[in-house]
Amino acid sequence: MNNIYNLRSPKWLVWSLLVGGAMIATPQITSASAPSVVKTTDKTVTGRVTDATTNEPLAGCSVVIKGTQRGTNTDANGNYTLAVPDDKAVLVIGFIGYEKMEIVVGTRNAVDAALKSSASDLAQVVVIGYGSTTKKDMTGSVKSLKTTDFNKGIINSPEQLLQGKVAGVNVTSASGEPGGSQSITIRGPGGVRTGSTPLFVIDGMALDNSSTGGATNPLTFLNPQDIESIDVLKDASATAIYGSRGANGVVLITTKKGKAGFSSLTFSSNVGISTMARALDVFTADEYRKQVPAVGGVLEDLKANTDWQKEVTRTAYTQNHNLSFGGGADKLTYYASLGLQNQEGILKNNQLNRYTGRINVNQKLMNDRLSIDVNLNASYTQNERPPFGAMLGGAISANPTYPAYDTNGEPFRYASGVNPLITLKLEKDITKINRVIGNISPSFTIIKGLVYKLNFGIDNSNSVRDLQSLPNAVPLQDGRLETIYTYNNNKLIENYLTYTLNQTDHSLSALVGHSYQKIFVQGRSNSINKFPISSIEPIYNPGLGQELTLANNKPGGYAVVNELQSFFSRVNYQYKDRYLMTATVRADGSSKFGSNNKYGIFPSFSLGWRLSEEEFLKSLPFSDLKLRAGWGKTGNQEIPSKITQALFTSQVSGTTSYPLYATGPYAPGTSYSRLANPNIQWEVSTQTDVGLDFGLFNGALSGTIDYFTKLSNNILLEVIPADPVQPAGTFWTNVADMTIKNQGLELELNYRHVGTNGLRFDIGGNVTFIKNNVTNSPYSVIPSGSASGSGLTSATINGYINDQPIGTFYLKQFTGFDDKGISTYLDADGDGIVTDKDRVTAGSALPTKQFNFNGSIAYKGLDLVANFNGVSGNKIYDNTANANFYKLRLSKGINTTAEAIAAANESVNNAAPVSTRYLKDGAFFRLNNLSLGYNLNTKALGINKWIAGIRVSATAQNLFVITKYDGYDPEVNTDRTINGISSYGIDYLSYPKAKSLIFGLNVTF
Repeated sequence: MNNIYNLRSPKWLVWSLLVGGAMIATPQITSASAPSVVKTTDKTVTGRVTDATTNEPLAGCSVVIKGTQRGTNTDANGNYTLAVPDDKAVLVIGFIGYEKMEIVVGTRNAVDAALKSSASDLAQVVVIGYGSTTKKDMTGSVKSLKTTDFNKGIINSPEQLLQGKVAGVNVTSASGEPGGSQSITIRGPGGVRTGSTPLFVIDGMALDNSSTGGATNPLTFLNPQDIESIDVLKDASATAIYGSRGANGVVLITTKKGKAGFSSLTFSSNVGISTMARALDVFTADEYRKQVPAVGGVLEDLKANTDWQKEVTRTAYTQNHNLSFGGGADKLTYYASLGLQNQEGILKNNQLNRYTGRINVNQKLMNDRLSIDVNLNASYTQNERPPFGAMLGGAISANPTYPAYDTNGEPFRYASGVNPLITLKLEKDITKINRVIGNISPSFTIIKGLVYKLNFGIDNSNSVRDLQSLPNAVPLQDGRLETIYTYNNNKLIENYLTYTLNQTDHSLSALVGHSYQKIFVQGRSNSINKFPISSIEPIYNPGLGQELTLANNKPGGYAVVNELQSFFSRVNYQYKDRYLMTATVRADGSSKFGSNNKYGIFPSFSLGWRLSEEEFLKSLPFSDLKLRAGWGKTGNQEIPSKITQALFTSQVSGTTSYPLYATGPYAPGTSYSRLANPNIQWEVSTQTDVGLDFGLFNGALSGTIDYFTKLSNNILLEVIPADPVQPAGTFWTNVADMTIKNQGLELELNYRHVGTNGLRFDIGGNVTFIKNNVTNSPYSVIPSGSASGSGLTSATINGYINDQPIGTFYLKQFTGFDDKGISTYLDADGDGIVTDKDRVTAGSALPTKQFNFNGSIAYKGLDLVANFNGVSGNKIYDNTANANFYKLRLSKGINTTAEAIAAANESVNNAAPVSTRYLKDGAFFRLNNLSLGYNLNTKALGINKWIAGIRVSATAQNLFVITKYDGYDPEVNTDRTINGISSYGIDYLSYPKAKSLIFGLNVTF
């Protein structure tokens, strides 16, 4: 294994660590850095800060004495108390979205303030890589969401918070399972193996979620209640600072921090009730009794009326409780929280429990020259999953005239087939994950304007997954327990310098730094067979297993080490606050690549012109008008580790062959199974973005227009060698001429109104038009999605095809039935025989339009918020219907749908191979969440001395969906990858979506 430090050992990095550590370990407390003491001559000033238009209190406003760091924040009722030194003191009162005020205290003891809304929010802070800026100064395509913008409801991971909120970002909740995977794509997928997942960075810690164990979304560890903001970096000018990690975009998550001079204790609790949103429309017992004889089948009627989908589902309950407290003094601020979420799935025996704890601390020392940030998050997640594929398959197929339970209350055992409730009883999948993630980030001001920062972080997770099958007599089944251990350790260390210079007309910020990240992933597995029937489950007593042999219980394992070293820099320049420029460059070196191309260089450049600051536009009603243009490159390294190195196989004394890395002399009988390829290089995405930001009527109406292109080349692909002497069946290489192109248009528009009578409303939305295309592939089809089900296994559904989008369905075209009632298909090549060569392109799983709409209305303490989202232009392959719903199955007593037998001229003997017959429109429009809340007036209730605020709310989630698709839900993407190549738009026994009603209470003390 090549250690990346050996490439260019940065000894100064160790020195920086020692210096940084010394700063942390031995802070010098001076009189200037000691806590300020209020003089006895100070006088106390109180006041209330309100909205100038609505007269409503503004909680969390900063009230600071000008020229000092002494200050406080307003409470939930807008009140504050502050000690001031004398009558000449000037109070600076500010709040995001409002114009700042300065008020001389004078002889008054009470100073109230009414802030005017700035509406445009141009001063809003936006987090970017290794720093932050303001919205007005951005030259790249970035969208920032604050807590008030997030989606409401039962939330398991941060992707759900921003679904439908950002143009060009498509979040697909591919499963209704608690903690299930969330697919997020920023401006379309750009690789063959990479999928679309962007880089997630939490408080400066870049995550690696490649393997955290189990089937749970790896981001479930993060409590959504702890998140302060989410910033989405979309174009290369914004993401290139992350180089190879930014090819699919970057999502920066900032957690909550404490505020100096303001202490708070908040308790929030909510309870949710969930039911299955839509069931598949299979025949009822009465319909089944009519239809089976009608198709020539033999009816076996046990006189029951069973809705099997209801039998395997339930009304599920979720409880979520969070306690947080924060505050601080002039030099020390803190935020801490504890969270508990217990969520039942709508399928029986499905449960997700999550327990989280977080503490964030900031300490200032050495007269504020040294600032230390510490962020620590610990979580424990337990996920119990039933065999939902078998459960759902059994429920939609089972004879509805069979009873679910016998007279003893046990699952009924019938002669043919297996009761899905028995499957539910016998199978169990439990995963337990412990994850600790934390980082320490001291920053030191060397001289005025020059700041050195160290960021050291560790992300450590351990998981244990138990797959249990209970022993059983009828049906006969040997017991089995398989246990999988996964360990993931991610270490990050970064050092960087930032220099800032501000003059009258010129503003400059320059950044230079180094990053090193090492990721170690290890997995082990073992199994035991043949457990006796017992009241003790195998998971609790593995020693009862009677078979432990290498033949049937061979232990497995793997270990992967990846290292990434980077050098990066960025320059931001402004002239007269109207001409903006940003340039970045990052050099990434990865241990995954060969010696000839270990490093990749990723530059970007962007410009901005604030037209609204030009004199010739001052007469127009623009509060903001900015033109942006950017270009840049980002890289991709998502290939298996060590594939650039040679691999050979040895045969020793007739034993099974085993692979070894060719690092020494060859053993007798050794032969290559893979040749070394040191020339593999980075896959590169080149992006161009042109955008326009605008605000009208003092920012009441604002919007953004972006046109973008993203071109990926040097595609990393596993190919079949042309050289017949090549010892391996496949090898990895860059396909130089192959490209994947995404281009599109994003439109975003928002309107905010604040009435004089206390009525406020916001309305807005975004739409994205996007086109994806694959060109110059060396293969006519690169298969990416396969079918499941009896007789369908391994049949290709979609793939990468020249001059077509990713996820294009490549199928035989169904044309109807012949005179014998047998399916007919298009003979595309006209040779008189229909074979796989006659498959045609039949649309793509990728939507061409994404649209989202949101609105809110508030009057005094009452508010209502609604969020809608949808897509169109995409197709879904209904593999569930293909495998389960056709006339032949009904004739054999297996339940189906009315659609399956709708064709009267179809023969009962007709088979159902993969074809366009089961390809359906995937467009939908969904009411994602609807929330009604009320803030109680604690002062009117006479409890404001003890309770600062009380809020009650009711939220409906997934209230309705409008779609032509007749599966459980159109927002679906079952993982049917082939050889690691990402699949799209296939639905096979997907976990149904839930419809939920959540009642919440939030109390601030």
